[in-house]
Amino acid sequence: QSQLVESGGGLVQPGGSLRLSCVGSGFVFEHYAIGWWRQAPGKEREGVACISSSGSSSTYTDSVKGRFTISRDNSKNTAYLQMNDLQPEDAATYYCATNWVCGLRVGRESDYDNWGQGTQVNVSS
Repeated sequence: QSQLVESGGGLVQPGGSLRLSCVGSGFVFEHYAIGWWRQAPGKEREGVACISSSGSSSTYTDSVKGRFTISRDNSKNTAYLQMNDLQPEDAATYYCATNWVCGLRVGRESDYDNWGQGTQVNVSS
């Protein structure tokens, strides 16, 4: 059974940092691109970043460029989202999911599969 499990969320002050992890199992992790998505209460799920299967390319939504970095370690079946300079508008439940490729944009939600259960990020002073 294919599965992704996120961790690393928590409460941080504005300007702070968190690193999220996404661990895959039950499938060949290195064959898939990984995307990070987020959903704030009352809002639609938003694509944040995507990294190719090899890790050689990545793409970000405009609002996180320069602050967030997506990476992966295929030897550990793990993808990461390093989030710096967090702001209240970044507060959301963050999810990872698989895709075949990353395009110029993070893509459509319907392109992604194997969604994890999410990890909560809160940003407040």
